[in-house]
Amino acid sequence: MTDLSAFGHDPWWLILAKALGIFVFLLLTPLIAILAERKVMAWMQTRVGPNRVGPKGLLQSLADGAKLALKEGIIPSGVDKPIYLLAPIIAVVPAIMAYAVIPFGPVVSIFGHQTPLQLTDLSVAVLYILAVTSVGVYGIVLAGWASGSTYPLLGGLRSSAQVISYEIAMGLTFAAVFLDAGTMSTSGIVGAQDGTWYVFLLLPSFVVYVFSMVGETNRAPFDLPEAEGELVGGFHTEYSSLRFAMFMLAEYINMATVSALAATLFLGGWHAPWPISLWDGANSGWFPLIWFVAKVWGFLFFFIWLRATLPRLRYDQFMNLGWKVLIPVSLAWVMIVATVRALHNEGYGISTAVIGVAGVVVALGLVGVLWKMLRNKRDRAQADSDAVEAARPFDAMAGGFPIPPMAPPVPPRLRRVHRTHPTVVEGTPEGVTERESTDA
Repeated sequence: MTDLSAFGHDPWWLILAKALGIFVFLLLTPLIAILAERKVMAWMQTRVGPNRVGPKGLLQSLADGAKLALKEGIIPSGVDKPIYLLAPIIAVVPAIMAYAVIPFGPVVSIFGHQTPLQLTDLSVAVLYILAVTSVGVYGIVLAGWASGSTYPLLGGLRSSAQVISYEIAMGLTFAAVFLDAGTMSTSGIVGAQDGTWYVFLLLPSFVVYVFSMVGETNRAPFDLPEAEGELVGGFHTEYSSLRFAMFMLAEYINMATVSALAATLFLGGWHAPWPISLWDGANSGWFPLIWFVAKVWGFLFFFIWLRATLPRLRYDQFMNLGWKVLIPVSLAWVMIVATVRALHNEGYGISTAVIGVAGVVVALGLVGVLWKMLRNKRDRAQADSDAVEAARPFDAMAGGFPIPPMAPPVPPRLRRVHRTHPTVVEGTPEGVTERESTDA
């Protein structure tokens, strides 16, 4: 049974203080993340980055917020106004609600009251997070539909298909964690990782979750609902001023939410990493809050890294990855974890190390499949390009000047230079001839 006895005893002022602290954390994180994203991307791409507003550009996020607030809030004439105004709120509120069950640390003393660094907890807390984050996609869909424009509608439809597809894979990664931890409570899952983190025992689930969380938040290279090259900005094309800022706020809060969930489910939550965990006081007091925030920002850096280095995928490639790779692998892995846990519960003496070894094998297989898919796509694209070039008729008088056709290249295996003798060997599939090299 899940032990939730530490919750439900706080006075009203302490509950209000916790809620206010979470809200301030979620407001400051996007401000810092936007500045960090622009700085880190500039560093990775050898650019200057923001350096004008404030010392070394540190006030750039505040300047961007003030600029958005002072812009005119334009409402197009063809929109469904109630839903158009409600959509940004629907996108932001669920992202904030998800943090109600995220554990920031252990039980601490606040003004003489012993209380956990967590607003509340449920016996099905992770399912609660999955449910409220799923509601956020309605804000995107309704924004595209209520805008009364074609391209925002297409962006909203893409987002609904994307989130539904990748939430299935994400839910299956949760199932593997539930089976091993024996609880759906976030505090219980963190407690189950006191010895070994699930990133080592359930490595395939972690790999699938990383793919799923990037697709769930519509971030590059999976930012297809707002592909500016195809949909002119996507679902928020018709939004401006603070309403547009609310969609941006929801995106960055969702990034922080999935990062906190990844740290909770797979990286031990607020437990200190090795070798800091060797210190007796590392997992007591207020120190775990530092470890948890550091893990969250590690995942936020990973989001920024992906955006700075990877190009956007095509929509068919993205959906094939979710339905043909991630979901089948997650199903097979959940069956393996369930079988091992059932045998262990029946007293067959199977340790958790078996799950870890099987996890490494499945994770390597998943990486191999992904690598093969990328190579096959590259080879098919090259073959298609060669076929188009070969089928193109040769026009010797193109541009008004006679152009002789290019000679076919000699295969590399039939042309080689001897290192010991200055002789160049040239040939064709029919025969090989030798001549003295003038270069030597």
